[in-house]
Amino acid sequence: MTNHYQDKKKALFLYFELAGYVVACLDRLASKYPIEIHLVRYPINPIAPFDLQLDDNIYTYERKEMSTDELISLTDKINPDFVFVNGWSDKGYIGVCKHLKKRIPTVLTFDNPWLGTIKQYMATIIGPFFLHKLFTHCWVPGEPNAKYARKLGFDNEKLFLGMYSADTTLFESYYQQNKENKENKFPHRFIYVGRYTQLKGTKELWDAFNSLTEAEVKDWELWCLGKGELENPYLTNKRIKNIGFVQPKELSKYIAQTGVFILPAYFEHWGVVVHEFAAAGFPMICSTRTSAATAFLKEDENGYFVEPKSEQSIKSALIKMINHNDKELTVMGIRSNNLSKQITPDTWSDTVWKILNTA
Repeated sequence: MTNHYQDKKKALFLYFELAGYVVACLDRLASKYPIEIHLVRYPINPIAPFDLQLDDNIYTYERKEMSTDELISLTDKINPDFVFVNGWSDKGYIGVCKHLKKRIPTVLTFDNPWLGTIKQYMATIIGPFFLHKLFTHCWVPGEPNAKYARKLGFDNEKLFLGMYSADTTLFESYYQQNKENKENKFPHRFIYVGRYTQLKGTKELWDAFNSLTEAEVKDWELWCLGKGELENPYLTNKRIKNIGFVQPKELSKYIAQTGVFILPAYFEHWGVVVHEFAAAGFPMICSTRTSAATAFLKEDENGYFVEPKSEQSIKSALIKMINHNDKELTVMGIRSNNLSKQITPDTWSDTVWKILNTA
């Protein structure tokens, strides 16, 4: 039920690619608070062709169809009380912020974690002068990203966490639907969901799983949901099942049939999929360079960290997980579900409302 306030606010979101979890957050914002939402977006990426349905109360505009001047004209027409800017790479989005001159909350969002690269050090020198002329606040997914934001000059009063949230209501429902069946017979199947690319660590994952002996693998399988340039000849083991790309609405049947989530990425700015599978109650294996795992994976409690690019590290974690009994795996899944509740579309919506009303 929508709360009642005196005035309806207007929020402008300047976005890149949409995903289902973004839609869930926007929908929750629209239902929880009296906000009129305007969304500028880029086309859906063909590598991940999600079929997204937006609430009728969210007004959408195609970024590719507008020049910077047209974006500014649109902004003046909307007359927003709040602007959310997805990164700093779109010159048109930056142009809108220059035009607004910080008269309203203009919120910079990004998911880059602090890595200490030369490029990032340069940004910490230039960024505070440039960014603080444009943005009143900064909003990032978690602590690895907040470290960078602080170095860019955003103090804790103007810095917020939880910029990404899984659709926790949906994935919690999967957890509840499957809880009893998995307690009775835990599925001995690992699941990977994502693009089949080098950066996701899929080759090392497949090689590690292929290298398991019959005694090590026991009755376990690896199911892979995605698409990308890395498919054959790596997917050759009969115990590896290549499902292909799956729309979010079709994911539930695979969640019901699998037991342990794995993401051995070389580098992941955040990784909402980790949050999703935590909410669904999965023990997990993630690389140390997967930022979301800092929030949703606790070593030896609900899963294991692996070193990126290391087939041997992945293999060791697979064996550890396989050697757990079903009761231990069930307890790990409960811990994952509990950790997932730190960030939700509700907390996301509350942050928007807080920034909007405390500027």
